[in-house]
Amino acid sequence: MDLFDRVSEDIKNAMKAHDKVALETLRNIKKNFLEAKTAPGADNTLSDADAVKIMQKMVKQGKDSADIYIQQNRRDLADVELGQIAVIEKYLPKQMTTEELDGALKEIIAKVGATSAKDMGKVMGTASKALAGKAEGRAISEAVKRLLNS
Repeated sequence: MDLFDRVSEDIKNAMKAHDKVALETLRNIKKNFLEAKTAPGADNTLSDADAVKIMQKMVKQGKDSADIYIQQNRRDLADVELGQIAVIEKYLPKQMTTEELDGALKEIIAKVGATSAKDMGKVMGTASKALAGKAEGRAISEAVKRLLNS
């Protein structure tokens, strides 16, 4: 069962369970999936890889919104965003720990022959493709900077 079908099925389950947060979040996910499927050139298909990218973007936007709400002392709104993030993250691949990320990046740095911060572009290009879905771009970038400067 692909992610689109899984989300559709879970919408029914959330309705039966009267889980308002999950229902609202899943409907929002499905709306984004449908928009991607019907976009020009999409041929009415959505791969799981594209679906994961959509959900990762939603998580990033939710975290950014929650941070802003917390800065403005609106914990009630931040909690709503964080609840939605928790629902979305159930569908995403497990994120790498800092140690796992550092290990993978050290291998990539050795493979591309990077020696200084000047080589960050080479490392980031390879790392972004290799670690897509397993780590956030910001975390990859920060770890690459740290490893190349040490």
